[in-house]
Amino acid sequence: MPEPVAGTQLTLLGGSGLVDEQRLYDLYSYPDRLARCWVRSNFITSIDGGASADGKSGGLGSPGDRALFALMRELADVVVVGAGTVQVENYGGAKLSAAARQTRRARGQTEVPPIAIVTRSGDLDRDMRVFTDTEVPPLVLTATVALEATRARLGAAAEVIDCSAKDAGAVDIPTMLTTLAGRGLLRVLTEGGPRLHGSFIDAGLLDELCLSLAPALLGGQAPRIAAGLGQAHTALRRAHLLADDAGYLYTRYVRNQ
Repeated sequence: MPEPVAGTQLTLLGGSGLVDEQRLYDLYSYPDRLARCWVRSNFITSIDGGASADGKSGGLGSPGDRALFALMRELADVVVVGAGTVQVENYGGAKLSAAARQTRRARGQTEVPPIAIVTRSGDLDRDMRVFTDTEVPPLVLTATVALEATRARLGAAAEVIDCSAKDAGAVDIPTMLTTLAGRGLLRVLTEGGPRLHGSFIDAGLLDELCLSLAPALLGGQAPRIAAGLGQAHTALRRAHLLADDAGYLYTRYVRNQ
């Protein structure tokens, strides 16, 4: 299994018991022969639906959750994150082991997936850790009106890309995915935040949700994993359910095709 999973045993409920390394990869592999972006989201919540503790999702985590977090990054072509989450969670670039890099090369992927930051305003500080602690310059997916100013501010620290459609002041989700697909970045992993997640759901472009459930209660003030003004009813099927001895559940739900 990926290095962070050392000492953690995951059990496939309703299946064949303990999950070995190869089975874990099989459970989380993206579909073969993709012709478009496949969007997977990865979140953790308390059992009463709270998405963060003290403002950060990391406070809910466990060794098993961190192991699956690392595995999903290893499998992805690109990690798409909202600017607010990058700031709050103090994101840096993806960090992969030598074994994970070798496996990615064998799959025809780059050694390290880039972080793609979604920001309508482009208001990002060049000194942020996501720009200073990374092997691969991030992609900044922004609106037309912010494009030139963002490029001037960030310089060589990032590649800034216009992802607007008719509204020059907004990032358009379909346009963003078409742009990523044009770069061969078809295996998309999004890690938040709630507003970006809600935008994928509202656009009908979220293909699957990997949700970890922490054995904790946070109360009514904690945010949900999706936010925004829209509302969508998207039917999903359960692909699998894993558990560990610490009481965490790890679900994968895939959209009905």
